[in-house]
Amino acid sequence: MSASTIRVICYYNGHIVRTKTDVEYEGSETCIVPLKIPIECTFQELIDMIYSKTIIDKRRFKLVLICKYPLRNGNRFQPFQVRDDSSVREMLDLVNTTTIEEIELFIKVVRVKAQLNLCVGGHEDVFVRNHDNVAQFDYGCGLSSGPVPDTGLNADDEDIADEEPNDEYGEDVDDECDGADADVEVDRHASFLRAFNQALENEQGVYVSAQAPSCDVSNHPDDETLDESSPVTYHLPPTPQFQHVENLDIAVASCWTPWVQPTTGNSSGEFVIGQVFNSKSDLQEAAKIYSIKAHQEYVVVASSKKLLVLRCKKAQECHCPWKLRAMVVKDTSLFVINKYTGPHTCVNPCLNRDHHQLDSQLVSTHIKALIQAQFTLSTAAIQASVMEKWGYQISYKKALDGKHKAIRQLFGDFSQSYTQLPRLFLGIEQSNPGGAVVWKTCETNMPNTEIFQRVFWSFKPSIEGFHHCRPVMSIDGTHLYGKYKGKLLIAMGCDGNNQLFPLAFAITEGENNDSWGWFLACIRNHVTQRPGICVISDRHPGIMAAMVDPHLGWATPFAYHRICMRHFASNFMTRFKDKILKNLVCRAALASTERKFKKHMNTIGRINSGALQWLEAVPFQLWALSHDGGRRYGLMTTNISEVFNSVLKGARSLPVTALVQLTFFRLNGYFVARREVGANRLASTEQFTPYVDAQIQGRVVKAGSMEIVLYDHEKGLFHVKSRRGRTHRVTLHEKTCTCVKTLIYGFPCSHIISACQHRCVDFRLFVDRYYTTQSYYDTWAPLFHPIFNEDEWPLYDGTVIVPPESMRRFGSGRPKSTRLHNEMDVREGKTLNRCGLCKQLGHNRRSSFTSSVLLWIGGLMISVTTITVHGDIHL
Repeated sequence: MSASTIRVICYYNGHIVRTKTDVEYEGSETCIVPLKIPIECTFQELIDMIYSKTIIDKRRFKLVLICKYPLRNGNRFQPFQVRDDSSVREMLDLVNTTTIEEIELFIKVVRVKAQLNLCVGGHEDVFVRNHDNVAQFDYGCGLSSGPVPDTGLNADDEDIADEEPNDEYGEDVDDECDGADADVEVDRHASFLRAFNQALENEQGVYVSAQAPSCDVSNHPDDETLDESSPVTYHLPPTPQFQHVENLDIAVASCWTPWVQPTTGNSSGEFVIGQVFNSKSDLQEAAKIYSIKAHQEYVVVASSKKLLVLRCKKAQECHCPWKLRAMVVKDTSLFVINKYTGPHTCVNPCLNRDHHQLDSQLVSTHIKALIQAQFTLSTAAIQASVMEKWGYQISYKKALDGKHKAIRQLFGDFSQSYTQLPRLFLGIEQSNPGGAVVWKTCETNMPNTEIFQRVFWSFKPSIEGFHHCRPVMSIDGTHLYGKYKGKLLIAMGCDGNNQLFPLAFAITEGENNDSWGWFLACIRNHVTQRPGICVISDRHPGIMAAMVDPHLGWATPFAYHRICMRHFASNFMTRFKDKILKNLVCRAALASTERKFKKHMNTIGRINSGALQWLEAVPFQLWALSHDGGRRYGLMTTNISEVFNSVLKGARSLPVTALVQLTFFRLNGYFVARREVGANRLASTEQFTPYVDAQIQGRVVKAGSMEIVLYDHEKGLFHVKSRRGRTHRVTLHEKTCTCVKTLIYGFPCSHIISACQHRCVDFRLFVDRYYTTQSYYDTWAPLFHPIFNEDEWPLYDGTVIVPPESMRRFGSGRPKSTRLHNEMDVREGKTLNRCGLCKQLGHNRRSSFTSSVLLWIGGLMISVTTITVHGDIHL
């Protein structure tokens, strides 16, 4: 490079990204052109040279030149616009005045025929029609011929903001009610906004004339020049695509708008006259964030569909001039700031724990992504998240209201979800035919309207896969915690790997004889007609009645009812309040042989004869494994149902449409993951599931240390003695053992394995087919298919379903728990609390009362502490 030329690297076909310390040029199609610029080069010569070296069409596009200008205080750079001959000389002189060897020049390409000559800062451009009222504005580059939208402002409107409202100053008008109106306006103009965005997708940036010598794109415009006729700077902060406010700040900075992260006393954090927002709600949100970060508060002076006026809360007290006035852009939903005075001059002597502008609506926007990722997000976690974000401790009620609003925004309205539920099932049936949906509604006086009572659903893959599961089904019910009460009834199967298999669901008005009978009838008629299914449940009267009703298809021998051991022991504990007896009942229930069962029952009888009579009143086959006959396959509890209840815990507080969709997607997740496991085990020639493999391996080890005596080689009759001296009879021909474990679990016990090894018989023949890898794969082989977009769903032409008003929860705040707590809810082995006052066990400070009593004894005042513990007074 000779002394008479300067090396300049030109970047184009990209966009400028500005950070706090640097200016970069990014883009997947960015091109660079190295130029050697003469020292005496003029601005027009530079423009002509760039046109000649690039592929930019001079007739269609004009250029905006931005130089990367170094600052003296540290390794920092700022944008410098090259717009005339003097600025070209300033740019080229950087090589002599700084350590820079080559200059980086960023090129913005602007269409010549653009209709908007505005500073666009964001995400939606304004569509200007021919019949819109337009006026000429001075953009700092002389008068522009490009039209701008009429904001609808006139001299009469300007006086509105200056008028003091009667008896309303200092009161915060509810400014959240207009959000819906703004959304309607956005929808009304969405079509032409999208069409115009396509036409202007390459025209974002500063629209100026390349020859205009006085054009200023500085990020810090002179406040004195910002009047009513200042250029309109289009800035559209928080919109739904911003999940976090940090993303908003980055996007705004990259668009070179003057609205950046607000900081008290920093002019760059202030609003600017001419800023435009997508809607009134976006403007309100931006004002709230500004006030929160500045630790200031404002009041709403005027608020309507077309006007928003905000004023500092301490305007009268501290004479703070802060004021913002914005109006709607004519024929759009956009809001433009047409009057602004800032920053705040008042000072808060102390910061409150909460902030008035940090309302539930802003909280809901902040936590929306968190709620979507975790339905069970606690209110305390929301409070902690808000504290970390903005430094304010919001109340429990505000956090809960924010959570409810976020749920409504993400998953829809609770009442409307009942109306939308029939079409959702049509959408699922469209892509996943073969499922079952059964409705039960009540008639109303309103035409073409019915009241929701119950709905049952089961998906086709579950119906098909259950044929390869063990004939065992667990049923249970759980509460709904949304706006409407109700119960979610679920039926679960169990695959060959001892994993839960979701089978069927129902939303009902509650648990009663009729609802349980209807649910079981739906399963029998629409899901499975397999004979001999073992149904495990608690002792709910509705279930007990349905299982013996011959018209429902679940009476013996078509099905066998068994009771959950955990619930049965809990019922016993509620009646007798004795943990020793409860443990004995559990041992009796888990005993595999009648000998052990009788032993435990006799012990119970010796301790409490009434307890023995209570147990004998319940048929043994319902709760004792030794009398089960192998129907349970070793499953003694309804844990598979309880586990899935916990999986759906967060969804039970959502609208019913979201709950149904969650069951669909959770089931698909189970099928996809376990289908892959089954396919891999088939490919590796594994014969049984991991659960059975582990069980058999342990029993093979035990079988190697047993003594075996053969009695009949034809029937395979053996006498097997374990290391502990216990003897059992094994008959290989009948696949039986006196330990009964083979019958109970469906795979061979250690005694049969020992006999098979003695006779060189393959013990794998004694494993039920449900435990094979092929059956496991067939269980999860059916496929779910993606649901189509909602606009592609079939139209629902049936009656309108409305939720029952009697099921609605009234009152605000968190709903009270309707669960009947018992001793099962107490953690086993929990240590007793020790009071911090009296040091006694069984209570805490709150349940212990202490006070001091002053006594006069012998002319002296003595303080005596009295301690009340459970009604007993101790001195």
